[in-house]
Amino acid sequence: MIDGVMFTPLSIIDTKGGDVLHAMKSGDPGFNGFGESYFSTIIPGAIKGWKLHNEMVLNLVVPVGCIRFVIFDDRKGSKTEGEFSEFLLSRKNYGRLTIPVNLWVGFQGLDSKDSLLLNIANIQHDSHESQSKELNEINYDWS
Repeated sequence: MIDGVMFTPLSIIDTKGGDVLHAMKSGDPGFNGFGESYFSTIIPGAIKGWKLHNEMVLNLVVPVGCIRFVIFDDRKGSKTEGEFSEFLLSRKNYGRLTIPVNLWVGFQGLDSKDSLLLNIANIQHDSHESQSKELNEINYDWS
């Protein structure tokens, strides 16, 4: 696993009329303060990426569907420099993926319907604190 990335299993509580899905508590590992939370959808087969945040710590949860996350470490001198980590998040593998700053991340919708992603970020969105690359700029086989 890439240095600094953390997967935290989360509980799903079966209740009459529908489930309760935990996402994050202020005392949880990976909590680095609160800036904003938002949902993002991804259609089947679509790939979003690559993005690197300079200040935003991502805490990603997938309550609906299935999403493959790929993280690439190009940090100079990192113990995991040049490595990829891949995670599948869904109800079957329900948990929170914490991605620290300065790592590239891309993700792909794997379900037959739209998937839903929740990000609980430590700062509010600021388009100046992130960088983007086209998919072909990082050599990864998405097939």
